Amino acid sequence: MAYALQQIINGITLGMIYGLIAVGYTMVYGIIGMINFAHGDVFMVGAFLSLIGLTLLASLGVTSVPLALALAFVAAAVIAGLYGWTVERVAYRPLRGSFRLAPLISAIGMSIVLQNFVQVSQGARDYNLASMIPGGIPLMDENGFVVQLSWMQILISVATLVLLGIFTWLVTRTPLGRAMRACEQDLKMASLLGIDTDLTISLTFVIGAVLATVAGMLFLLYYGSINFYIGFTAGVKAFTAAVLGGIGSLPGAVLGGLAIGLIESLWSGYASVPYKNVAAFSVLAIVLIFMPSGLLGRADIEKV
Repeated sequence: MAYALQQIINGITLGMIYGLIAVGYTMVYGIIGMINFAHGDVFMVGAFLSLIGLTLLASLGVTSVPLALALAFVAAAVIAGLYGWTVERVAYRPLRGSFRLAPLISAIGMSIVLQNFVQVSQGARDYNLASMIPGGIPLMDENGFVVQLSWMQILISVATLVLLGIFTWLVTRTPLGRAMRACEQDLKMASLLGIDTDLTISLTFVIGAVLATVAGMLFLLYYGSINFYIGFTAGVKAFTAAVLGGIGSLPGAVLGGLAIGLIESLWSGYASVPYKNVAAFSVLAIVLIFMPSGLLGRADIEKV
């Protein structure tokens, strides 16, 4: 019982990180109907920027953990936001009127560029960070096995739920959100009605990059180790989470992330670690066979 509870806690934590990345995928898809396959590498860049920022602040003598985290996040979010804007400007906007595969191929190219840029500039080795938020709350002790909910796990869950609430409010209650939903309905009509569609799409990419940076910093603080390849793996899992939850649905993205995280954690704990990805993608296939629009998605209505 204790071991199962610990695996569930670990799975929820991992799923929250996947969910944060998936929200960026689903926001972009909701507006322009295309998947930003460079998004996972923006997550990786955000993790590296956070590590560089924390290292620089430590060398400058900043010892307050909350202050160091806040300053490092702001700097990383600004730079990662520029990366997100650049991806949209270079890989998507010039190809917006082209056939649908062209932006997809361009985004994959941007993913390779970002991945190799970090590999060349930072090296291919793993980078480690000492725990900055240690400790936690013991929940259960069963025959010497202590179930613990760490402060870091609490922070990840709270941050994800708060950000989900903020961006759900932004999409549903603000002028920018109305512009996003108008672009989702009909990009050309939104432009004719006076909405700056280019700005709206660019801001969506920037917001997605900031969310990926939050996920990257949380990933770094939780696992304490990153490398240039984490963006590919996390990006594929987050994309899977977005599809599983219902592409275009913000709560669905987080729900899909939780499902993927729990499947991976429980499968790793009770079956075989090397086959955890097989289990996750098998569940995705089964869900999409019976629910093609995902758990919380809505069926597409074709305009004629």
